[in-house]
Amino acid sequence: MDLWPGGVGLAAKLPLLFLLIISATTGSVRAKIHYQKWEVAYQFKSPDCFQKLAITINGRTPGPTIIAEQGDTVVIDVKNALLTENLAIHWHGIRQIGTPWFDGTEGVTQCPVVPRDTFTYRFVVDRSGTYMYHAHYEMQRSAGLYGLIRVLPPAGVVEPFIYDYDRSIILNDWWHQNTCEQAVGLNSKKFIWVGEPQSLLINGRGKFNCSNAGSGVCHATNPECSPYVLTVIPGKTYRLRIASITSLSALNFEVEGHNLMVVAADGHYVKPFMVKNLNIYSGETYSVLLKAEQDPSRNYWAVVNVVSRNSTTPTGTAVLNYYPNHTRRLPPTVLPTGPLWNDTMYRFNQSIAIRSHPDYIRPPPTTSDRMIILLNTQNCIDGYVKWAVNNVSLNLPQTPYLITLKERMLHAFDQKPAPETYDYKNYDIYDVQKNRNATASTSIYRLVFNSTIDVILQNANTMKRNNSETHPWHLHGHAFWVLGYGMGKFDPETDPKRYNLVDPIMKNTVAVHPYGWTALRFRADNPGVWAFHCHIEPHFFMGMGVVFEEGVDKLGKLPVAIMGCGESKHIKP
Repeated sequence: MDLWPGGVGLAAKLPLLFLLIISATTGSVRAKIHYQKWEVAYQFKSPDCFQKLAITINGRTPGPTIIAEQGDTVVIDVKNALLTENLAIHWHGIRQIGTPWFDGTEGVTQCPVVPRDTFTYRFVVDRSGTYMYHAHYEMQRSAGLYGLIRVLPPAGVVEPFIYDYDRSIILNDWWHQNTCEQAVGLNSKKFIWVGEPQSLLINGRGKFNCSNAGSGVCHATNPECSPYVLTVIPGKTYRLRIASITSLSALNFEVEGHNLMVVAADGHYVKPFMVKNLNIYSGETYSVLLKAEQDPSRNYWAVVNVVSRNSTTPTGTAVLNYYPNHTRRLPPTVLPTGPLWNDTMYRFNQSIAIRSHPDYIRPPPTTSDRMIILLNTQNCIDGYVKWAVNNVSLNLPQTPYLITLKERMLHAFDQKPAPETYDYKNYDIYDVQKNRNATASTSIYRLVFNSTIDVILQNANTMKRNNSETHPWHLHGHAFWVLGYGMGKFDPETDPKRYNLVDPIMKNTVAVHPYGWTALRFRADNPGVWAFHCHIEPHFFMGMGVVFEEGVDKLGKLPVAIMGCGESKHIKP
């Protein structure tokens, strides 16, 4: 079995398609500028056979894949053709070194793009790996504005594993209710939860049972919802770049009868390990190797199932097609069901198995300058259901933080420091807490530039008894070291002694498990203002996030294009 790492680069690469490639030579390094022109608009789509309004890029959802080489520059002209909605796009996993204003986070790094306007994002892809992009305004990610970013290593750089073909798989969950209705329900005193998604999509395709469509338009034979087919050649090895961009669901991905070797996570090489199926949380990306070594006379199911929630959403399906079998030939077997949805330890153990590849270890600082403990809770604030961190639910200001801090308009947001911790000695994470002192605020964390920061994510019970949810947290502008996981309450006196300081994986998104904690460490070395938030779309919408500022004084003049909202309307060019 020749799946194991070690050897020479790629045996084959997909063609790189761009609207325009401009070459520029600097010394001996040849970098390129990749230019694309996007129109973002609502269109009627039927990704799971049920017709609804979806946000598309040039008529497509998922949007076009961005393919570039490490060190290249990507330029995207985005026209907002949504007519009645603002827009912002986040380039998830791209650190935006030197360009924090193009991170694409409305309220944090830029004003939103208003209808009929065009905004140009320009940034360098500084690290090879698999990343994603998606809307970062209100609930628009749930409506279909997302896609993949593939950053290839520089020419001549050998990766620590061998494969023959490179394929991408984007996983998503899908609702039939439009996102405006969802947002109104979440933001009403008569709280209405979004509910479980109607479908799971694999590369933008799912299958809803049209007999349950009611008065909606649903056609089971619509080619838009025919299953995604991954054709493989017997004996060949495939790199699958798997990205989860779900708005709610934690997923388990499985290819019937085939083991998967995990080799990369969030753009960092992993000490390889084999799994039957892969747990993946919103905002994460993994590369796995699959060898087409099963009976080639038939096809096989590739499936996703919801985990960590007792979901009513049916299994999402695709087909692994062994050439030369017909692509429409369905597998003769029942669908794999995956692990039990509430098997927390199964998922916990997979998390702790992810460590840095021995040849690519970047040792973390052995100590930190500051520890911030973030308690994740569900709260009732002024009659509204909110998510909060240390009893503070994040409100984004009218004028983005980056602008207010650089232009010293500090009155535009709450100057009271965000809380560093909670009463961990007395707080019972296993019981429903009233949290009467919970509040909403625009306060942030000011970090000393180049300091080392430890962040502890602590999970707890929600407002429902015996219920604690999985939260995937994403940090903009950085990769961090994952130092450890634990079940129960984090003890700042004893638990740091168990940190993995030898070979921790670096990531940009990490899960905190039910009633558990996750410890991460990062260097505050990227001047800008950066969101750190739960990547579950309705949770962030309801306030589950914080904001870090570091080294804003080191930035040059901000682009005028990011301004125009709140008090930035009065800034002269």
